[in-house]
Parts: sequence; structure tokens; C-alpha cells
Amino acid sequence: FLVFLLGGLWKKINVFDAFIEGAKGGFETAVRIIPYLVGMLVAISLLRTSGTFEVIINGMKTLFLWIGADTRFVDGLPTALIKPLSGSGARGMMIDTMKTFGADSFAGRLACILQGSSDTTFYVIAVYFGSVSVKNTRYAVGAMLLADLVGIITSILLAYLFFGGVA
Repeated sequence: FLVFLLGGLWKKINVFDAFIEGAKGGFETAVRIIPYLVGMLVAISLLRTSGTFEVIINGMKTLFLWIGADTRFVDGLPTALIKPLSGSGARGMMIDTMKTFGADSFAGRLACILQGSSDTTFYVIAVYFGSVSVKNTRYAVGAMLLADLVGIITSILLAYLFFGGVA
């Protein structure tokens, strides 16, 4: 704090006016991104309350049972599915997974790994691109979702590597 004040005095900058201008710009940015955030929160709420996640998870479990694969990882996937939309929503899903299956269960441990291995893709796009009024995200969404997929697959592999024997 003192370094900023002293630097401003040394460069003969009115620090208070610079602070006020920065705060005004921050407020304007916040107002610009509110519609994007509201839209994203409504979409998350619709996905959670409509039962869409349950349908997706049950479909994936059925698919992997049909293939003959181990389906323990499917119970941890709700965290991965909501993480691109909301970090706090993914945290809620992770906690719900730990409450349902146990914190030391394979699904609980996988949910924790998933929570830390991916990013909030659509939140980043809504906030960062929305704050500077970028309308055409070009390849950003695809690249970010591909990175999320790689993170999910890697998380599942690591969970099996380190916790494969946990029931």
C-alpha cells in the first residue's frame, strides 16, 4: 500500500483520482457482465432442477455397464459436468457426492480430483469475454472444452491409478 502511494507521489500522480477512475471502470465492467452471469446461473438451475443431470448420469452408467466397464467413476461425474458452468456449483456437487457415497469412496475421491483438474469454462467466457464485449469467441470454447475433457479423462485415470481398490 505504501509503495503505491510513494510511487504515485514520486511520479506526481493523483493517487486518489486514479483510484476513483479505476473503481468506476470496475463498476462499469460489473454492470456489463451481469446479464451473462444471470443467464449462466439460470441455465445451471434449469439443468439441476429439471433432472437432466440424473438422466445423463444414468445413461452413462447404462452405457458403461453394457460395454462391461467399471462404472464406479460415473458417480463422480456430476462434478465434472457442472464444473464448466460454475465452480461453486461443482463444489456443491462434490460435497453431495461425498455425502452420498462417502468422502473416502472412489466416487468421493474422484469428485475431489475433478474439482481441482478443470476450469469454469463458460464462466470464464461469460466474465472475461463479456467484460470486453467479445461476441465471436471463435475457437476458444472448443479449445477450452477439449481441455476440460482431457482433464476429466486424466482425473479418472489418476483416480483408478491411486484409488482403484477403494470400494
